[in-house]
Amino acid sequence: MLNEDKILACVDQSHFADTVTDAAAWAASRAAAPMELLHIIDRHPEISTGDDHSGAIGINAQQHLLTELSEQDAARSREVRERGRLFLMRQRERAIQAGAAAPDVRQRYGELEEVLIEQQPGVRLFVLGRRGESAETTQRDLGRNVERVVRALKRPILAVTEDFRAPRRVMIAFDGGMVTRRGVEMVAASPLFRDLTVHLLMSGKERKNDAKQLEWAKTTLEAAGLEAPAALIPGDAESIIARSVRDQSIDMLIMGAYGHSPIRTLLFGSKTSDLLRSATIPTLLLR
Repeated sequence: MLNEDKILACVDQSHFADTVTDAAAWAASRAAAPMELLHIIDRHPEISTGDDHSGAIGINAQQHLLTELSEQDAARSREVRERGRLFLMRQRERAIQAGAAAPDVRQRYGELEEVLIEQQPGVRLFVLGRRGESAETTQRDLGRNVERVVRALKRPILAVTEDFRAPRRVMIAFDGGMVTRRGVEMVAASPLFRDLTVHLLMSGKERKNDAKQLEWAKTTLEAAGLEAPAALIPGDAESIIARSVRDQSIDMLIMGAYGHSPIRTLLFGSKTSDLLRSATIPTLLLR
């Protein structure tokens, strides 16, 4: 994570936006990093006026219809942009009140995944809601964009739930692999976690070098001045992590994300998605 890179909060006009803004403001304040609020406008919104144009006949009817539809489309675009601008101004004020220093705001037309990939070189941390505007109407417990976006990005992603509070107790779901080892080093070096208790939990299938790997992680965190209690609990990772989060009052979970291919996930399911559903706290996803 480079000090000059920004915290990017991806907000839509759902009630989850406040949580995303609060979490990004916390990260920007802790890291003394610039913050940007990004609102993405769908290029092809499913909007219907309800008008019936099927009977538009007569001389120049086609041209008149095209002109009318073009004017209606332009009016809708202006309305959408203005609503987005007012929404971003409200979120900017909220971020300032939460401690962020003069956040930037931006609106972009496009698809969520494409826009975030384009923004990636200047971002140190993405913040997005685990559910979004579309999930409010479908009542999905995990937004449809989460896996696709996380797989597409190479920066850490903080996926937040409906409420956010500044974390005091953090847990790393550590498996000894390259991604979570990099995660331990990131946590040790990051101002986000300074003065916090960082629990280490190793679970899953038992392996002969687990204790050695866990000791490395504990030593790395303690060398950075962090309190790092560690536990090795063989067994089903999802249930053990969810139970430990609850029993130890953990405020934020850190874990590797979507390590298997999309085809394997389709066939066998995804541990990342399962954990996101069972852990109802903000989760920092590492790739």
